Amino acid sequence: MYVATVPNRNSPPAILLRESYREKGKVKSRTVANITHLGPQKIEALRRALSGSLPAVGSPLPDSFRIARSLPHGHVAAVLGCLRNLHLDSILDPAPSRQRELVIAMIVARIIEPASKLATARGLHPDTLHHSLGDVLQLDSADETELYQAMDWLLPRQARIEQQLAQRQLSDGGLVLYDLTSTYFEGRHCPLAKLGHSRDDKSGKPQVVFGLLTNASGCPVAVEIFEGNTGDPKTVASQVKKLRERFGLSNVVLVGDRGMITSARIRQDLPAACGIQWISALRASQIQKLATGGQLQMSLFDKTDLVEIAHPDFPGERLVACFNPLLAEERARKRPELLAATEKQLEKIAAATRRGKRPLRGKQNIGVRAGKILNRYKMGKHFQLRIEDDSFHYERKTANIEREESLDGIYVIRTSVRKEALSGEQVVASYKSLSGVERAFRSLKTVDLHVRPIHHRLPDRVRAHILLCMLAYYVEWHMRQRLLPILFDDDEKLQAQAARKSVVAPAQRSASAKLKALTKHTSEGAPVHSFQTLLGDLATIAKNRIQPTDKSIAAFHMLTQPTAIQQRAFDLLGVTLRLN
Repeated sequence: MYVATVPNRNSPPAILLRESYREKGKVKSRTVANITHLGPQKIEALRRALSGSLPAVGSPLPDSFRIARSLPHGHVAAVLGCLRNLHLDSILDPAPSRQRELVIAMIVARIIEPASKLATARGLHPDTLHHSLGDVLQLDSADETELYQAMDWLLPRQARIEQQLAQRQLSDGGLVLYDLTSTYFEGRHCPLAKLGHSRDDKSGKPQVVFGLLTNASGCPVAVEIFEGNTGDPKTVASQVKKLRERFGLSNVVLVGDRGMITSARIRQDLPAACGIQWISALRASQIQKLATGGQLQMSLFDKTDLVEIAHPDFPGERLVACFNPLLAEERARKRPELLAATEKQLEKIAAATRRGKRPLRGKQNIGVRAGKILNRYKMGKHFQLRIEDDSFHYERKTANIEREESLDGIYVIRTSVRKEALSGEQVVASYKSLSGVERAFRSLKTVDLHVRPIHHRLPDRVRAHILLCMLAYYVEWHMRQRLLPILFDDDEKLQAQAARKSVVAPAQRSASAKLKALTKHTSEGAPVHSFQTLLGDLATIAKNRIQPTDKSIAAFHMLTQPTAIQQRAFDLLGVTLRLN
């Protein structure tokens, strides 16, 4: 074969790929292809290859090519491709803009490489790229100042974004899950940062509280930030208003835990006339009152582990009492250990008041030390303390402990939903679905997205930061659903729940999930991943810039050939390696 240039009258010459052959002793030629469209550099490269000017097979490739740059690309393609398939880019803003691309970059970076805004900006800059994200989104010379400006651009759009997510994930008559968590700060200069009840065991650090609304499956829809000393019940009213006014839902069931949807919140924020029904649970003191009044007795559970009862203190409500013997065993095992550990520490305080050298003195000093112990083990309700200026005494509340022991394994779900809409079993299952929000908090705070600690000082920057993390979890949640067959997550969870004899019994993993955990392989023999190890595996697919040593040949990009499991992941996600 050879490249021939054929004159074309008044037009540019035609460049043809031709082949010579013999026929009846004569040399003839035929045209294989018209390659005029390839351009001068590619045509010259092809001419040199056909004439033997390029190295022969077996010659060392470094003599002809070099890799100018290699960027991890596969995880970027997976996350960014999924984000686009979810149309999250158009949800952020229908019109393309640099600000939108920067926000998309921060969402994707939060999943593949969670870090500060400064580190994220360095990962996007052409001189310090950590991966192909900045190259794919063409974010040349992005810096942290631009990222902060993009956060300022995003926050005013939060209401519209959440409204569109709600339209996709929520519906009238469905469940809405709501729960709260806290996240601590580094620094003390943000007005939102307050000392409060820390869920991170960082009681000495200021924090913010944020509440997450999800659908029944745990897919996030909206997030709201509160000052760090805000009590859980005080956040309910704003969520009811959001569901009714912003999302336009007039008939949904709000599910929240017992510390949030309290009797006072039900009276003030969730009256029957508001159209929002609810599911919650009774506190331990309320369960004790039911038992004292005779409405709740262990004999109710002789033949069943779930029974509906009524009480005049809860008019218009359904009370679904449940007994879990495994939970009873666990509490019976842990309580003596916690009581003994508490007594051991309290005895140290008592000994400190009796020692001869520098004895512990003062009611306040003794009380502070005792309070720390009781808060650590959560056993304060079971001890009677007597604190004097120069002495400290304690004893167990035996009657109180025995009353609690008699109710081990019992919990009571309360709801305003009528039996015609949800059976008792469905009410219990709905309350247990709050585990989906708890799973979101684990992903947001520790496992994947690392929302904490927060370093921002401006309140709106804090709000934008947590909103970005929520949007990142929205993408991750959908990715996990699609990748279930190759993750350790249970891909037959619904079938396992349906096969469970009782909704009160602890949830069991399906047989396929147990097999994956045991063998570390799928049924097809492929290795099973966690979400993070799969992203790490995909990151080994690189976007390589190849520079021929012959400067007349243009540089080009070449992607690493994916392995079978990597290609399986892309097929499940419905995305491709080539994003441009």
